[in-house]
Amino acid sequence: MRIAALVILMLTAAFAPQPAMAAYNLPWCAQYDDSNILSCAFTSMQQCWASVSGIGGFCRPNFRYAVDPPGAEPRRAKRRFDSGYH
Repeated sequence: MRIAALVILMLTAAFAPQPAMAAYNLPWCAQYDDSNILSCAFTSMQQCWASVSGIGGFCRPNFRYAVDPPGAEPRRAKRRFDSGYH
């Protein structure tokens, strides 16, 4: 009986609704004046300013933004074709 109750409890916890998390980690962040909310969901400074205009706040670069995501293959320089004629 205890094992069945434990299994039911584990399944309930696994499929329970989870709170929303900030899934964005883009180059620009908005810090809103009316709260302690920091939203890093902007690809440009102009997008960020459009979000904070009228409600107050400021924009700053996201220092946690990685230009190349972890696990990305490094870019290689293109080889130039050398025809042999100089």
